Amino acid sequence: MRRSRERLKNGKSKDRRKLPGDRMKYRNKPGTGGSSSRSSGRTPDASRLDLTGGVVRSRELQRLLEGIGAPPPAPFKPDPFQVEALAALEFEDVLVTAPTGSGKTWIAREEMRRLLKAGRRAWYTTPLKALTNSKYQEFTEEFGAEQVGILTGDRKENSGAPLIVGTTEIYRNQLFDSLRGGEEVHADLIVLDEAHYLSDEDRGHVWEEAIILTPQRIRLLLLSATVGNANEFASWIQEVRGVRCGVVSRPGARPVPLRAAFLLPDKRLLPLLNEAGRLNQEIVTLGERAREEKERWGRGRWR
Repeated sequence: MRRSRERLKNGKSKDRRKLPGDRMKYRNKPGTGGSSSRSSGRTPDASRLDLTGGVVRSRELQRLLEGIGAPPPAPFKPDPFQVEALAALEFEDVLVTAPTGSGKTWIAREEMRRLLKAGRRAWYTTPLKALTNSKYQEFTEEFGAEQVGILTGDRKENSGAPLIVGTTEIYRNQLFDSLRGGEEVHADLIVLDEAHYLSDEDRGHVWEEAIILTPQRIRLLLLSATVGNANEFASWIQEVRGVRCGVVSRPGARPVPLRAAFLLPDKRLLPLLNEAGRLNQEIVTLGERAREEKERWGRGRWR
């Protein structure tokens, strides 16, 4: 704040205060081959990615974009943790902890496939309507529309299907209804996706009630990427349900690494972090300029 005020007082921030978008008018002029040094008084930076013309990638940007795309087709082979989880479901509840993208849903899908072939029923629950809609579409394509229904606060379709996809709150409410009416819950497997929501301060009681009220004859499959105390969690499930709960984990980092980038106002793409793992300096500078502009606008407004 003080340094910003000093620059304003000394008049040294005039050129520095131009946002990257101000330099766009100098791009792609005939004979310039790209960004002109007139925009900043400096030699053009050849490490930038100009999406309006030719592409010149820096080392950081090449590393960011390298390898992005669909992998070549190959025969599917399940990981050992997937096979272990399927085998354990034959005898006990199972808590699967594995990084995002490692194939937790495959375990649920294969177990549901086995149950549907045997004429049995299953529920797949998620904490979010958007995720519920996505899984409904996925399972409809996999098993057929007549086999899958959806129940959320907004949608109720094919509610008599042997496989129901719904929010966890809807499943919990059905447990309450079955208790009031003295009826059985029509399911042989309950999948609780994003099971770590049990620890959510506002909604965690829904998962707690769903786990406690699910009849012992119904198998539970809990999926999560962020459970740090899996054994303690499984012990609690076993205690409240009276059914053994095994833990199946996938060791190692996530198979699909995350990459972060920042799209500047002038449509240049920058890696969010530099080679040292720190926030890209140009992004930091852009934020500082934006704060200065906001402060100046505020002073002018109340002057």
